[in-house]
Amino acid sequence: MQQLVSLPLWLVVVLVALAGWAVVSHLLLPIARAILARPSRSVLAEAERRLAIPIQPFKLTKREVLLDRLAYDPLVMEAVDQEARETGASREAVAARVRRYAQEIVPAFNAYVYFRLGYRLARGVARFLYRVRLGSSDEAALKAIPAGSTVVFVMNHRSNMDYVLVAYLAAERTALSYAVGEWARVWPLQQLIRSMGAFFVRRNSKDRLYRRVLERYVHMATEGGVTQAIFPEGGLSRDGALRPPRLGLLDYIVRDFEPERERDVYFVPVAINYDRVLEDRTLILDLLPAEERKRAPAVPTTLRFVARNLALMVKSEWHRFGYACVNFGQPVSLRACLAERGERPQALDAEARFALTARLAERLMAEIGRVVPVLPVPLLASVFEVAGGAGLSELEVKARFLARLEQLRAAGAQVYIPRRDEDYAAEVGLRSLLLRHLVVEEEGLYRVRPEERTLLTYYANSIRHLTGSEAAAV
Repeated sequence: MQQLVSLPLWLVVVLVALAGWAVVSHLLLPIARAILARPSRSVLAEAERRLAIPIQPFKLTKREVLLDRLAYDPLVMEAVDQEARETGASREAVAARVRRYAQEIVPAFNAYVYFRLGYRLARGVARFLYRVRLGSSDEAALKAIPAGSTVVFVMNHRSNMDYVLVAYLAAERTALSYAVGEWARVWPLQQLIRSMGAFFVRRNSKDRLYRRVLERYVHMATEGGVTQAIFPEGGLSRDGALRPPRLGLLDYIVRDFEPERERDVYFVPVAINYDRVLEDRTLILDLLPAEERKRAPAVPTTLRFVARNLALMVKSEWHRFGYACVNFGQPVSLRACLAERGERPQALDAEARFALTARLAERLMAEIGRVVPVLPVPLLASVFEVAGGAGLSELEVKARFLARLEQLRAAGAQVYIPRRDEDYAAEVGLRSLLLRHLVVEEEGLYRVRPEERTLLTYYANSIRHLTGSEAAAV
């Protein structure tokens, strides 16, 4: 029996969409997972053979298992009960919030994505934009970290390129699990970052329940030996200088640490610097007088930046954005830090524990500051800052560059000199400042453009702490 059935167009669209979703979720995704499983296992076996810090089982645990562990953690469940009592919400509703928070935080590490896609992408982007250099690294101290310890890389935060740069340079040593801000929670970037083992953090959340879920995840990951990478400053530097540390993630690591347990925590200070920070003009907006601030929409600004650089490439006038350098400092043992003062975090009240964490943070930031790389542009920026509005001949620029260089070396700074040629380093730095119109040449003299003084100071600030607050008058 044949009979014609008519349906509204909107209903047909809904049915087709549901059918498509069913095909994707129940057929295509399982097939894709099965296809990726074998190469992922192969990549993982290869990584285990060559990595200095092996991937811990916690990182390879299925995401659903981690979600359940986090949602049913005793302290999280206790927080759920307290939230329900105080707000009057049902326990089921509060538990659903916890599940959403856990879904947001917990990564989904995939070895194939990390080592094949992520590493190659990070390497390609970093080397395309910059001349990437590993400046200094205490290899003996890094190799002396006992096997099985939890390693936490603590870094200064100059640019969103920090994630890419350190992931690339550390890939021969370990697989990092980043604490990533909310800026990256956009499709499809969120899925890629989560597959590379990163966990998302709401930097300024005042939600007590969310903070408890995040705290317990950090505790689980630290206890599980996951190699993590965090930014103690909590955000990008606006003026180029090191920012005071924020204690949130560090406190989560410290508060439940038991010195007697087998697994120690080692903090590895990492210092990053650039000849050019991609976001520099956006970052310094808050430092400019209100009448000089021009907050253009992010997308059009980015497109103009890309178009301008593509035009330079077409004309064969494009240069990479100078040098990007990373230094690794002396590892700091949490167990040794606590033993120095005979302290146990779990025995302290909140105020005393925060004081303990603050001391640790200050020590780590001091070590990061000590190994910040000195590059040609920041060094020349400090030279022109001292000169003020005075014009300098090329000979004077190089003489002051060399004098400032010697001052920094005498202070123990980690100076990177391209090709080990100081004259070439000065030329490279000066060329970069001229190309960006931070410095202009007039009748054989070089001077700072008055309207670019704030940006020039931004770069000088990155190394100012190495010789004190004042610049050298040379």
